[in-house]
Amino acid sequence: MALLLAGGQPAFEVASIRPAAPQQQGKIMISMGGDPSRVNYTNVSLKNVLMRAYEVRTYQIGGPSWIDEDRFDIIAKIPDGATREQVPAMLRNLLAERFRMVVRRETKEQQVYGLVVGRGGAKLTRAEDDGTPAAKGMMMMSSDGRLEARRSTLAAFTDMLSNLLDRPVVDMTGLDGIYDITLEVSMEDLAGMRKLAGGAAVAHAAPAPESAPAASIFTAIQQLGLRLEPRRAPIDFIVVEKAERVPTEN
Repeated sequence: MALLLAGGQPAFEVASIRPAAPQQQGKIMISMGGDPSRVNYTNVSLKNVLMRAYEVRTYQIGGPSWIDEDRFDIIAKIPDGATREQVPAMLRNLLAERFRMVVRRETKEQQVYGLVVGRGGAKLTRAEDDGTPAAKGMMMMSSDGRLEARRSTLAAFTDMLSNLLDRPVVDMTGLDGIYDITLEVSMEDLAGMRKLAGGAAVAHAAPAPESAPAASIFTAIQQLGLRLEPRRAPIDFIVVEKAERVPTEN
């Protein structure tokens, strides 16, 4: 049976949290994979962990700046009988126990880009049904600058776009299905998009003009029969109200 805390909340069997080793200047390597029976995170910030724990994107997390600066190595054993679907709850309990973290949820209306269907209809390529689940947030960059999202829902695709643009992107197409999506974006434009985004969405930035570094992605989206339009939409947030910067001992 899965290990339960008082109140019936799932917990890891054992967990180790240690400060990450210093990284080479200019390079930050993050790993969040490993054995299916373990959580094995290397050089992660608490914001990285909160994304998994609450199943949100980086722009949906607020709190002190250090939750995105301090880095940790986290290894935890998933109890026998527990499911992968219980891991987010285990992470939430781990953060509360070891960092004395207290969070609150709130919803704010803010500026976003709405992904909508263009006048001529969507021109998307449905992925072949090979029996595997849809990818979540996986976008690959080819050597010639193309961005590729394989076996992606449009909801997952907008999550990827949110990491590249200056504000969140919300799926407003109403389209279901799993697609193979390719965006023709140059390496120079991709670098410009990352600089514009600054690693997190800017909630009240003005719409990107055609001369902006990220402008080409708007054209690339239109080639899919879709459009990115400035909109306002309610966004759910996780706000860290309190947390200890140094975790309790293992």
